[in-house]
Amino acid sequence: MAAGKGLAFAQEAEGTAPDLAQFPRSETVIVHNPEGIIRNPAWFNLWAVGAGNGTSNGLHQLTTDTLWFIDPDAGVEGASENAVYNSLADDLWQYNEDFSEMTVKLKQGIFWSDGVEFTADDVVFTVQKQAATPGTPYNGAFSNQVAEVTAPDKYTVHFKLNKPNSRFHALFSVRWTAAWIMPKHVYEGVEDILSYDANPPVSIGPYTLHSFDPNGTWYIWQKREDWQRTAMGMIAEPKPKYVIYRNNISTDNRLIEIRNGNLDMVHDLTPEGTFSVVQQDPQIQGWFPGFPYAHPDPTLVMAIFNHQNPKFQDKRVRWALALMLDARAMSMASYRGAATLSAISVPPTGTHPRDYHAPLQEFLANYEIDTGTSKVKPYDPQIGVQIADMVRGQFGDAVPTDETAIRNAFGYGWWKQNIPAAEELLTAAGFTKNGNQWMQPDGTPFTFSVMVPQEGVVNRLGVIIAQTWAQNGIGAQAEVDADTWGRQRVGNYECNIAWAVETWGGHPDLSFFMDSYHSAYVAEPGASQPDRNWMRWKDPRLDEIIEKIRGIDFNDPKGVEYGHDFVKLHLEEMPNIPIMAYNVFSIQSNKFWTGWPNAENNYANPVTNWSNGRYIFTQISPVAGA
Repeated sequence: MAAGKGLAFAQEAEGTAPDLAQFPRSETVIVHNPEGIIRNPAWFNLWAVGAGNGTSNGLHQLTTDTLWFIDPDAGVEGASENAVYNSLADDLWQYNEDFSEMTVKLKQGIFWSDGVEFTADDVVFTVQKQAATPGTPYNGAFSNQVAEVTAPDKYTVHFKLNKPNSRFHALFSVRWTAAWIMPKHVYEGVEDILSYDANPPVSIGPYTLHSFDPNGTWYIWQKREDWQRTAMGMIAEPKPKYVIYRNNISTDNRLIEIRNGNLDMVHDLTPEGTFSVVQQDPQIQGWFPGFPYAHPDPTLVMAIFNHQNPKFQDKRVRWALALMLDARAMSMASYRGAATLSAISVPPTGTHPRDYHAPLQEFLANYEIDTGTSKVKPYDPQIGVQIADMVRGQFGDAVPTDETAIRNAFGYGWWKQNIPAAEELLTAAGFTKNGNQWMQPDGTPFTFSVMVPQEGVVNRLGVIIAQTWAQNGIGAQAEVDADTWGRQRVGNYECNIAWAVETWGGHPDLSFFMDSYHSAYVAEPGASQPDRNWMRWKDPRLDEIIEKIRGIDFNDPKGVEYGHDFVKLHLEEMPNIPIMAYNVFSIQSNKFWTGWPNAENNYANPVTNWSNGRYIFTQISPVAGA
């Protein structure tokens, strides 16, 4: 089954499975990789952008490492603190007083799979090589931010920065991916690292490449005999001897394969498919023990308005559009009720309900809007309970009844649909109504497109949003586009339904997305916009909050305080409309392995393509006699 080096174009057909008879199920975990066709299956060099290779095929989950990990959920108890793991680093980052220098102490006793010891020289080489090599993932970040990187001794790295940055360590902190450390002894001998396939890869993780499909539909990794000499192995032993990643599997076949025992972990299904399989097979679990089953991703789906479009520059208009929406209808249309709502601009996932949603409930309940005609309190803390009651008739006891469980599954609350208040806000903004059509202050019809992806829950959500606005006199039409992300990045849209906020999830710091909200990053119309401020919102009060966060330590409790200030400013301005977490219907089978993370034991994000998922393999166990 071993494939040779070189380019091999993947097949277009449905992904196949290797000969599973060779791999005892008590020693083997089989994982669904959501990547589709992998065009360059024999490429394992992660430091060349755009090579057409797979990355979530086990490569970045099992063979790479960097200084720290931040899990979107709570993290393994005893191995992480506030969801932060010291991985290759032996302790947290150490900055000087003004955050212009950072020192890192490294763990000792870590070895690459070819027997060479990992040292500070590897980290220094990684930074210097990428800073000097356009086309590598962190070329821009390192060349712009690092003035000097040195190794004072074998296990210490020292950075001098071009300007103070209290979040520089985030470049080496895995949330989805991060700056993976390169094996210096391998890459220093490669003349052109952008054309080097690294087949087979030298691993700093506890697994090495066993074999792979030349057509790129499966990859098999085998546990190193010296797994203890890796950062992950120092936490606990990875239990599977083999981990198989399979990709390019249709939704229907994922269901069939997990039922047949040929998959243990599935990245995502449709809501309907999940509801069906967990009811039919008691060995299959979702994140929640019952409805809604799905895991709330640390991303927040929103109605994103383009603030460079005059139609959306008055906050009264944006609030009016929010108050026209019906949270129950949006939840049912998109996720069939399995949505986790958020009225504030923080995803309702990981530890965020503890740090943001719960503490702000009283503030939200008392929040008042002056429509120009009346004052209204728009927040409804019982929306989640109402949705739970709506789906209980179909799903019965699978729907939680405990108030805390309902909040965790369905969210803490959302805005009441209040058409009269919305109309008062539009009137105060100078709009008039001609029959059932709202007219802008200049007398032209208030019309705009609502951009949605081609399929999936976000497509469904966008369609119901556009329909709801249209029913209430707004000329909104859903526009399906295959390149919503590309258009959003350059501001070629009016309103887009997508996630606009991504957070660490397991850590309360909001800098992951907030730093890109600074007005200094807002591009001219038509120019590419830095990720996560796609609405192109400028506000000096927002800049002030961001600059305060930049000036404090990552773990400073004031970070949560400033995060609350951001939530309240966002609430006042409603630059975009927060709606719900991007829930992922990840499922696992307990037929051969057990101990998977779930809402009651939330030690790891269960989606299969994130690097944080590596810690799952230290916590699961084979089922006796299976």
